[in-house]
Amino acid sequence: MKALVCGFSLALLSIAPLTAEEVIDVAIYRGPGVGGSGPDALLKTLSARPAEFTARFVTPEEIRAGVLREFDAVIFPGGSGSRQAEGLGGDGREVVREFVRTGGGYLGICAGCYLACENYSWSLKILDAKTKSQKWKRGTKVLELGFTEEAKPLLDLETAGVKYANGPVMEPAGSPDLPDFTTLAVFRTETAENGTPAGIQIDSPAILSGTFGKGRVVGISPHPEQSEGLEHIVPRLLRWSITGE
Repeated sequence: MKALVCGFSLALLSIAPLTAEEVIDVAIYRGPGVGGSGPDALLKTLSARPAEFTARFVTPEEIRAGVLREFDAVIFPGGSGSRQAEGLGGDGREVVREFVRTGGGYLGICAGCYLACENYSWSLKILDAKTKSQKWKRGTKVLELGFTEEAKPLLDLETAGVKYANGPVMEPAGSPDLPDFTTLAVFRTETAENGTPAGIQIDSPAILSGTFGKGRVVGISPHPEQSEGLEHIVPRLLRWSITGE
């Protein structure tokens, strides 16, 4: 179901809530700062559920031109958060912020989670989370996640092994302008290569959610979309971000 708007000039009108039965239209950012197999895996997973989702790639140029008015949610996948921000430009970042502020869903994976965080000059600042260290090159490894009580009914998981590739290690930012986030999963194990600080990843949030205006933001540090048996996580969190169910 496409967001209903009348006119567009950076600002989108409020998006009507969807019911659990309606199809959710999802934009997947593909442009500067996107890398790896994640975007194709996301498109494949969502396209395999035509009764629940439609999905297609969108470019930064399309975002700046207002394409998000055709969608209910946007995904920013893995790669480089700073390069995604640069690709969007200041105008594009404000379009994304306004999309979420007026009711759109945002799901950021790895780089897309960095992009949502509060503590970078280039970030969207739509999630009250910051990175614990500026040293981000922690390595690539399968890590164990533990899911919180809030997430267990939604994701039907207690623990799981997930691909991790230099995703953010987060903590509350304490911004007076943003609501506190809710932790949905934490890291139970860690990797700390290339001189990155050890000990800070264990028990830190791996999946978290917050609100920005009328929209819900989901940040995912690792890569469930590239982890066997965890492909359902992104679709379920997408629907929850829009319908609350």
